[in-house]
Amino acid sequence: MSGTLEAARASNGTSADGTDRYSRSLGANGSASAPRGRLLGSSSQSVFSLDSYGARGDGSHDDTQALARAWKAACTSPRPAVLLVPSSKRYLLKVVSLSGPFKSNVTFTVKGTLVASPNRADWSDKDRSHWIVFRSVNKLTVNGGGAIDGNGDKWWPHSCKINKALPCKEAPTTLSFHYCTNLRVEDLEIMNSKQIHMSVEDCTNVQLERLSITAPGTSPNTDGIHITRSKDVWVTDCKIKTGDDCMSIENGTHNLHVSKVVCGPGHGISIGSLGDDNSRAEVSGITIDSVQLYGTTNGARIKTYQGGSGYARDITFENMIMYNVKNPIIIDQNYCDKAKPCGEQRSAVQVSNVVFKNIRGTTITKDAIKMNCSKNFPCQGNTLQNIDLKMQGGMGNTESTCQNAKWSKSGTVHPQPCTATK
Repeated sequence: MSGTLEAARASNGTSADGTDRYSRSLGANGSASAPRGRLLGSSSQSVFSLDSYGARGDGSHDDTQALARAWKAACTSPRPAVLLVPSSKRYLLKVVSLSGPFKSNVTFTVKGTLVASPNRADWSDKDRSHWIVFRSVNKLTVNGGGAIDGNGDKWWPHSCKINKALPCKEAPTTLSFHYCTNLRVEDLEIMNSKQIHMSVEDCTNVQLERLSITAPGTSPNTDGIHITRSKDVWVTDCKIKTGDDCMSIENGTHNLHVSKVVCGPGHGISIGSLGDDNSRAEVSGITIDSVQLYGTTNGARIKTYQGGSGYARDITFENMIMYNVKNPIIIDQNYCDKAKPCGEQRSAVQVSNVVFKNIRGTTITKDAIKMNCSKNFPCQGNTLQNIDLKMQGGMGNTESTCQNAKWSKSGTVHPQPCTATK
């Protein structure tokens, strides 16, 4: 484009890509009311309101294509862009994939509510695993203080976990991030997912902060945050109440730091399942710090299938407080979640260099510490330090079970699971 044409457009309040430009900021309520396709913002930032691209925001009309149009405009903006979901409205969406690359940084600001279509027929067998997907983006921020509602109560009764007569099928994840770098997700409420609430897959340099993730404790497979094949991830100041793992940490996760998380109800914080269907798994450099768990099925858990290979190592669970947790500390190298019993196999994912440190609280079962390790690949190099787990209400003594586990002791460990090794 010639310099003359650029200058002419600038004089008419139009950007170089032909989009109308307004040099004013959003109102305090985050609303914007420019004509369709117009671009709002300051001299350093362009703001694309969802309403400007045909969205109704009434919770009943389909706003999926409006979001796709607004996303395309934000991605092609030469300046840092904000895609705005205005406050006090509900935007109904079907399956939508939002892909990069960007010309500049993009911030997806949710001030209102994004709500999933209640119609199960809007998902075919080919796209059952996703709802909102961000793919192949760099320097994306998702924030705003608004809500993302998965409308999962229309799906949960059809889960094989609820109705054993039904076949087990995937259900959509609410927010999926695939192949993203320099990702930040903060200040959002994510609720009632059909299955997993948030999935981070094949991503690098990720920050998840101040998230509220909620679903009924009876909702099936509604993990809070699922992380796999990703590295350099920080999760901080999150509250997670779901029907499955508050966090599930799976194969290919390296250098993960979790701190100040409140969990429950749910299944606790789990590393695994690893080694499913004789697969190889590699997990390392995991720190779970300053976590509170309320009434969860498990506390600090590592679970692997027989027949797998690889490793789960250099893992620390520390500064954890547990309130009426069923299985506070558990390593299970013989995990099985199949319709048919899992047969005994010789290989296993090696579990090593795991530290359980400064963990206290109460349990509703006597078995406070369980180490069910592989006969051929026993747990090794593990440490228990300053553990104090008591029965709820002080009724009875806690106990432990220990198979094929080698561990060392530091400080007081109660209950002590088996003879310590030097």
